[in-house]
Amino acid sequence: MPRKRFALSLFWRTFILLALLLAAGIFAWLQTFRALEFEPRAVQSAQQIASLVNLSRAGLRYADAINRVTLIKTLSDQESIRLKPREPSDRFEPFEVSGLTRTISQELRSRLGPATIVASAVNGTPGLWVGFQIERDNYWLQADPNRVGPLTGRTWFVWVGIALIATLLGSAVIARLINQPLKELSFAASRIREGEFDSVLDESMITREIREVNQGFNRMARELAKVDEDRAVMLAGISHDLRTPLARLRLEAEMSVVDEEAKRNIAADIDQLDAIIDKFMDYARPGEVELVPVHVSSVVDKAISQFRDTKRIRITAKLPIDTRVMADETELGRVLTNLFENARRYGRNTYTGITNVDVSYTRAGSWVILSVRDHGPGVAPEKLPQLTTPFFRGDAARTAATGAGLGLAIVDKALQRMSGDFELANAPGGGLVAHIKLKRAP
Repeated sequence: MPRKRFALSLFWRTFILLALLLAAGIFAWLQTFRALEFEPRAVQSAQQIASLVNLSRAGLRYADAINRVTLIKTLSDQESIRLKPREPSDRFEPFEVSGLTRTISQELRSRLGPATIVASAVNGTPGLWVGFQIERDNYWLQADPNRVGPLTGRTWFVWVGIALIATLLGSAVIARLINQPLKELSFAASRIREGEFDSVLDESMITREIREVNQGFNRMARELAKVDEDRAVMLAGISHDLRTPLARLRLEAEMSVVDEEAKRNIAADIDQLDAIIDKFMDYARPGEVELVPVHVSSVVDKAISQFRDTKRIRITAKLPIDTRVMADETELGRVLTNLFENARRYGRNTYTGITNVDVSYTRAGSWVILSVRDHGPGVAPEKLPQLTTPFFRGDAARTAATGAGLGLAIVDKALQRMSGDFELANAPGGGLVAHIKLKRAP
């Protein structure tokens, strides 16, 4: 079987695309905000620091020695501003290390004078240090660096995280709203496929395209229901109309034909026609089934009991009596009968002319797989997928067969109705093997 490719559901595809789009929008907005915020923030920070320097300079200039000490202490306690004399031996580190700090430094020098010094540390003490003059005296003003610092990484992380969470939740809601009508349409289509035509979709949706699709689907469901009903009536009428003359032919043959061999041949032809009618009726049977726990061994035994002629077919079954599957007992019996009949006709041993059939089973997780194998010539590999096509026969020799070409098609259709699977393959040692896959009963 071809390897299955990875596939996303429509909900997850819509969700991922929306999430990526909104996330890209958030990051684009973030970069735009940072670019637009950069220069105003630098100018504002420089204005604040310049104001502090000017106020401190004015206060120190007009205060006497006693009040100057008090002013310095008040600024330190209440505003976290430290003033100290600047000595020629002071060592400082430049403040300009990024675009923001360079812009702040340039703005401070333009406001306080070209001799202003801006440092990030003085004598090993970190902070925002601004060197200025009061007449001929040099001073340092130490301010909190957070006044001019950019937003911290933690702040960005919190806000971006909140935005991303909101994006994911919004994407999930939008994707669900978009895909809910499609999910309902998919579910209704699956019910149509199973032969249930009573599914009705909402025709009052706000979205025009979805409303039109729902209206078209409901019209299609009504037409299919009508076609299915007409088909059932027609087939029932055909069955009745054909069987009535067949019964008369049988009666006339019994009463009028003297030659016993001719009588047997006529009876065989009538039986063949009657069997073909049964096949047509089985294939056209309505799709309603009732899935209940069924003992596989008992159904197999009932199907085997219909083939007692050991000169034509011999069936061997190896099944435990406690194995149960979810199935319709009548449908499962019909499936097995058709498989045995197909093997009896086409799986005869070349040397003995007898069909030997083996029935076995395996368990695969929550599934039970029944295998029905004959030891006949098998089928060409390229024709295996076509064996379940109505009226198809596997090789030229089968064109002379007495069947209608519907047996395996009936099996495939019945297993679909029971939510099972059907697969045909050539057995390694020769012959055709049919695998019936059904859900294991709890």
